[in-house]
Amino acid sequence: MTRGLRTFLTFQGGAAGAALDLYRDVFDDFELIDIDHYGSEDGGPEGTVRVARFRLAGSDFSCADSPVRHEWGFTPAVSLWVDCEDESELQRLFDRLGDGGTVFMPPDDYGFSTRFCWVGDRYGVTWQLSV
Repeated sequence: MTRGLRTFLTFQGGAAGAALDLYRDVFDDFELIDIDHYGSEDGGPEGTVRVARFRLAGSDFSCADSPVRHEWGFTPAVSLWVDCEDESELQRLFDRLGDGGTVFMPPDDYGFSTRFCWVGDRYGVTWQLSV
């Protein structure tokens, strides 16, 4: 029997800790549940994230710094959807997550949502924000 489902974000180059810091700063309800770092004899760069569990907007996530170099990264084909309270929250999240990132769709009325945007953060994770 399945015990649960959560999104797992695989970072490279030690970016997981910095991404967690960004999400803690951006999201008011960020909760770091658990974090484990690589030690000097663990097979990954010492001090990087072996695995972390965190919660945003009532959803559980895990992330890690992969000690194995992959040819792939994050893709906009899979993104995190955030239902925002209002336009000011959407704009705040867009500004913070988009700082140093990529804008795929700027905030606008696209018909399916009165206010929507799609942005990739500086670590490659993509976010669809909607009011």
